[in-house]
Amino acid sequence: MRRTKNILSILLLLIVVCTGYAQQVPQFSQYMYNTISINPAYAGSREVMVINLLNRNQWLGVDGAPVTQTFSGHTSIPGSNVGLGLSVINDKLGFERTTYLSTDVSYKIDLDPYDEYKLTFGLKAGFRKYSIDPELLNDPLYNNDPFLSNADYKWDPNIGVGLYFRGESFYLGLSAPRILTYQGNSEYFSLDRVTYFANGGYVMDLNKNLLFKPAFIIKYTNGAPLSFDFSAMFLINQNFWLGASYRLQDSFGALVNFKVAKGISIGYAYDYVTSGLNTATFGSHEIMLNFEFLFPKPRCVCKDLYN
Repeated sequence: MRRTKNILSILLLLIVVCTGYAQQVPQFSQYMYNTISINPAYAGSREVMVINLLNRNQWLGVDGAPVTQTFSGHTSIPGSNVGLGLSVINDKLGFERTTYLSTDVSYKIDLDPYDEYKLTFGLKAGFRKYSIDPELLNDPLYNNDPFLSNADYKWDPNIGVGLYFRGESFYLGLSAPRILTYQGNSEYFSLDRVTYFANGGYVMDLNKNLLFKPAFIIKYTNGAPLSFDFSAMFLINQNFWLGASYRLQDSFGALVNFKVAKGISIGYAYDYVTSGLNTATFGSHEIMLNFEFLFPKPRCVCKDLYN
């Protein structure tokens, strides 16, 4: 039975990889709260210390489907225009596991005397490690497979860049979190491609107790289909977010986020899959825990864009 599961998992990996490396870069539905993982220019953008933990189970019910965990934190440096960040991503697909460890530094330029328009440049530096589950490596059926023995298992360095622009009620970001490419001895395993992101959002005050925020993120990887996510959320009484999301030709879903205490919030997202996998999966689930510490004391008197 275990051997059958192994074969099915490998077949799933082949299908996913052959459809354009669509899972090469982890994707999130709650991207509006976790942007530091893809754009170093967001480091310190809230001028307080932010810590975020997220877990995503994609395509629930499909054996070997992606499971992703992230840990990220960022803050501004008191008395300066510099921000610092740290992010760790653990992405598992079948028997494959990829770990990303990155540090971020940003520099902010104030563009107007009213403290509303700002342009930030960011640099990301870190490492990526690819590995195979020991259960597969130690299986007598596969332990002599040249694909497995030739894979690149070492820590590979990488760098990324990003831009972040905010106005009175909107923000825009552009980034390429990993711009170095690696290809090991195997043509199948451990293949990196540069991915570009564009994201943005707009905050509209409907009344004193209701806020509306549409947001989007576009992801492009050479050789893979363009990914476009759009979300629309309402903030009720400054405590509860409720909204919906749509991923082009892939899924639509629901988003909720609520404050459980001062500086602590919990978010949940559910994606109903509309692609060809919808007959094999119960959807994708994502849960997030976010902490904000009022340190250092924010200097900006600008509007909170909740990003």
